[in-house]
Amino acid sequence: MEKKVKALLDTITFLVFLFFDFVDVVLCVAYELLDELFEAKPFPCYCGKKLETKELSETLFWRKNVFREMGFLSFGRKTCEAVKKRDDGNRGEVVNRWSDCGCDSCVSWMKKSNQKLHVVVKEFPQVNSEDGPREEATTENVIFLHGFLSSSSYWTRSVFKYLSEPLNHQIYRYFAVDLLGFGKSPKPNDCLYTLNDHVEMIHKSVISAYELSSFHLVAHSMGCNIALALAAKYPKFVKSVTLVAPPYFSDSNDETSSSMALNTVARKTLWPPLAFGKSVMTWELNFMVVDLTRHTHHSAWHSMHNVICGGSKFMDDYVGILINAKVKVWVIHGDQDLTVPLDCSNNLKMKFPQLKLIIVQNVDHGTVIFHRKRDFVKSLQHIWATS
Repeated sequence: MEKKVKALLDTITFLVFLFFDFVDVVLCVAYELLDELFEAKPFPCYCGKKLETKELSETLFWRKNVFREMGFLSFGRKTCEAVKKRDDGNRGEVVNRWSDCGCDSCVSWMKKSNQKLHVVVKEFPQVNSEDGPREEATTENVIFLHGFLSSSSYWTRSVFKYLSEPLNHQIYRYFAVDLLGFGKSPKPNDCLYTLNDHVEMIHKSVISAYELSSFHLVAHSMGCNIALALAAKYPKFVKSVTLVAPPYFSDSNDETSSSMALNTVARKTLWPPLAFGKSVMTWELNFMVVDLTRHTHHSAWHSMHNVICGGSKFMDDYVGILINAKVKVWVIHGDQDLTVPLDCSNNLKMKFPQLKLIIVQNVDHGTVIFHRKRDFVKSLQHIWATS
């Protein structure tokens, strides 16, 4: 009976995604025509030849489409090479694409002359005790990076309220960042949202803007890849890195690691249909649902491919740099995580035994933080104190 059910499910899955493949090819043609109509320099699609650059993920180009492989509707393919570099004069031009919704969160950043990320800062000021001025305190900085389709609210509306001023003459400043393309941060349509793009904007908007000489990093899901890239670029600045549910899919073959990531986070399957709904329902919907709308298709699509999938091939190098620099790296993962399986962190620990791995029982991708905020904060404070 199980074999019959599986065969039926496989058949339905094939037919559904066969239809999606057809729609994908049709929309490729339709959007090309509309882009040509509404935009002087439309952004090229990825049906063409792969551009040889390590910053772009292979998954942008190779995901199989039955009709495209057959040459069906080939008349609609772009003749230009994928992802051509734009003219310097056009790059940086602030315009809204016709396909974007035009809501305030998508266009408000265009009104600002200084294009930086939206950053929420929580800082405890020094105060005087009854006996006179308190001994000069040292400042510890912590940068929080959210995951895919999220924003700084992920941290400010959850763990920030449980963070209190530490003792031992230390002041903590907490920076919750809206990553490039998400939340209230800029969403440029001429950007490919590579790891380097994200890292450069964090440096410009946080490290440089607030003159940080040292900091801790805390990241969730997709933010873990960006955190490792940032830490590897500035290892002398980093005191500790805490990764929550990191999407680690490293392999000796760069293309294989990218495909492993895509097939895990976005595989073609219809079952279980409630997996996504279950993870959403465990979040605090009053702000998480809003975050799901605060990005453009362009920013989300490229971040998924170039950070989650394409970024996988760099993770081993980044972690190796941190290990050699003696930076403490901690990993926290829920054993019920269906979005990013626990195997990701187990494999990371096996590859780098120096890492500290904390497996939390009976929690998933979201509840590893949201159902245990106080415990999570205590873990963070322990990590910072011992680093």
